[in-house]
Amino acid sequence: MGRYITRRVILALVTLLLISVVIFVGTQLLPGDVGRRVLGPFATQEAVDALNAQLGTDRPILVQYWDWLTSALRGDLGFSIAFTRPVTDILGRAIINSGKLAIVAFVIVVPLSIAGGVWAALRRDTAVDRIITVGGLSATVIPEFVSGIILLLIFSIWLGWFPVSAAVPAGAGLLTQLRYLLLPALTLVLVLFGYIARITRAGVIEALESDYTRTAVLKGLPWGRVIRRDVLRNALLPTIAVIASQVGYLLGGLVVVEVLFNYQGIGRLLYSAAQQADFPLLAGGVLVVAVGFQVSMLLADLAYAWLNPRIRLGSTG
Repeated sequence: MGRYITRRVILALVTLLLISVVIFVGTQLLPGDVGRRVLGPFATQEAVDALNAQLGTDRPILVQYWDWLTSALRGDLGFSIAFTRPVTDILGRAIINSGKLAIVAFVIVVPLSIAGGVWAALRRDTAVDRIITVGGLSATVIPEFVSGIILLLIFSIWLGWFPVSAAVPAGAGLLTQLRYLLLPALTLVLVLFGYIARITRAGVIEALESDYTRTAVLKGLPWGRVIRRDVLRNALLPTIAVIASQVGYLLGGLVVVEVLFNYQGIGRLLYSAAQQADFPLLAGGVLVVAVGFQVSMLLADLAYAWLNPRIRLGSTG
């Protein structure tokens, strides 16, 4: 198990290194001159050149990348051009806000999707199975801004049950925060439900048709115990990987949802940084998202190996 963990950690670090290169090069390719963006269109070229020299944006790109990478490893992501504050200070609050929204969405979608997938598998080829699978996949293909607008129209404009904006008032309690976050969370749930439920259904069907399930039934074990201890333990292995992979989509989908619901999270912050050509903030924010995604995938790999010994034993062979 130790060798397996070491290999996965090394792979994650190499992946993050490659991602950092892509992030930095991508921000450098964005149109716009940093000095001109800060000083405005009426500033003299001499002033623009002086500011670029002060910020270090006129140096060779390899030198800029090395300085940015070594500073990021020390926890210094640079200084925001638009907000004139350290990037880490700006990202801190945004990450907390996005974390709240992501937690609410996951608390809803994970048990709901697993339960729906298991129920569909146990009722295979029935009306319940078709409603869950077809309905879930139909909701998945609808873009977030479309489903979000529909939810806003129904539950905020027509029924008045929830606020139009997800901007939580300062000092709001837990229940008030949940009320503001429920609609944007449901927007994410609609997209994630179909994938997770479908892979859970497929895993449960495969487990139900396996030899160990038939053996457990022939031994006379209670059906509920067979489902809990034999079927679900093996059927949920692929589901873990799918849930972890959806974290990447969740972080990307936050951009659309947070802008639509006017929520001050990391998605909206990245959108604002791209609009204002705030390269340090944009690069730092994307790097933080990439680190979060890699951590979630690493945890999923470890959980998968713990549940399935053949994975970790195969890595030592």
